[in-house]
Amino acid sequence: MPIHVAITRKVIPGKEAEFEAALQDFLGKSFVYDGVHGAMMITSLKEDGKNEIGILRTFKDETEKNAFYDSELFKQWEEYASTLTEDTVYRDLTGLEAWFRSPGAPPRWKMAAATLCGVFPTSLFLNFTIGHWTKDWNLVLRILIIAACMVGILTWVVMPFITKAMKGWLKK
Repeated sequence: MPIHVAITRKVIPGKEAEFEAALQDFLGKSFVYDGVHGAMMITSLKEDGKNEIGILRTFKDETEKNAFYDSELFKQWEEYASTLTEDTVYRDLTGLEAWFRSPGAPPRWKMAAATLCGVFPTSLFLNFTIGHWTKDWNLVLRILIIAACMVGILTWVVMPFITKAMKGWLKK
């Protein structure tokens, strides 16, 4: 499965035009690497007024991602971009969000089945742990706490595992 990285950069005020021009040039040059499968700007500096820009980058695999980020081209870009930006965040997309970014995303029914494989055991776990502890709480508060725990566990623990374990089936 391809590797997707979400990058968020906060551009220093007054440097927006210079950064956008440099980013477009860098994005074009980055495709000389065979493992780079895609790169796109997902946020425009002009629209939000927060001077934040989002970039999605897609790599063939983990090896190609690491090779790109270790390359001289990237190191030069990072050195230059750091003079125009602050607060850069790199985040690998690991769960279902990665499938939505992939050109060959599985059918929705397979994503629903994969989600059910994560939700069912997680809901059982929460019911037998905090469900028992919160049984006398106000219904709305109890459901809110369980839902918040469910979302956190699914997002950072269960769904990355499920999508990795079911990768072959999801890709068929």
